[in-house]
Amino acid sequence: MVNNLATQLREGTSKSHSMAENVSFVKSFLGGVIDKESYRKLISNLYFVYSAMEEEMEKNKIMNLLNRSITELNRNLELDLEHYYGSNWKSLIRISEATKAYVERIKMISNERPELLIAHAYTRYLGDLSGGQILKKLPRAMNLSDGKGLSFYEFEEVTDEQEFKQNYKRALDSLPLDSHLADNIVAEANISFTMNMKMFQELETSFSRIIIKLITNWFSSIFQPKVSQA
Repeated sequence: MVNNLATQLREGTSKSHSMAENVSFVKSFLGGVIDKESYRKLISNLYFVYSAMEEEMEKNKIMNLLNRSITELNRNLELDLEHYYGSNWKSLIRISEATKAYVERIKMISNERPELLIAHAYTRYLGDLSGGQILKKLPRAMNLSDGKGLSFYEFEEVTDEQEFKQNYKRALDSLPLDSHLADNIVAEANISFTMNMKMFQELETSFSRIIIKLITNWFSSIFQPKVSQA
């Protein structure tokens, strides 16, 4: 059975995709403007999301439905978290409110409509694969001269990005589903985009506070009265 789920997902989430890219934090991120504190909060949030998503997909055999193609996207979140937080990173990271809601959504649909996990896999995996090229700007932005701390966006098992995407889309189009289920998967993908946006908006607030603090410190260092020496 062949459907056009890949096309339906692309067209049906185009508005949500555009809205997500226009969140201020994401625009800064895609432009290579980000600080280490915001980035490490981002990957700690993603760790909770991916842990839940991959656990539930494995439990419900969703990876098998996609011919295990998504397992080629080798994730290295734990390496990055150890780089930014240290060896005891698991005791230091905290799940944010928006991320908690995201994880709860993943677990809920896993119990009630596990086939909808396909939508979350589509939103996150293909988005991160596409973002990998953009994030080559980040080592300079965050002064990562040794290149460490960005393992999450190194896709060692994907030798040809375009070929992988085409294979992934063919896997989506070969899924045995009817038009009603396809519509539900597209609807869930839009929910996934919304939950990602809320997670980014939390980071946007944190990022704004950091920028304000940096600007304040900069002004203080310039205009602070010098103490005259006798």
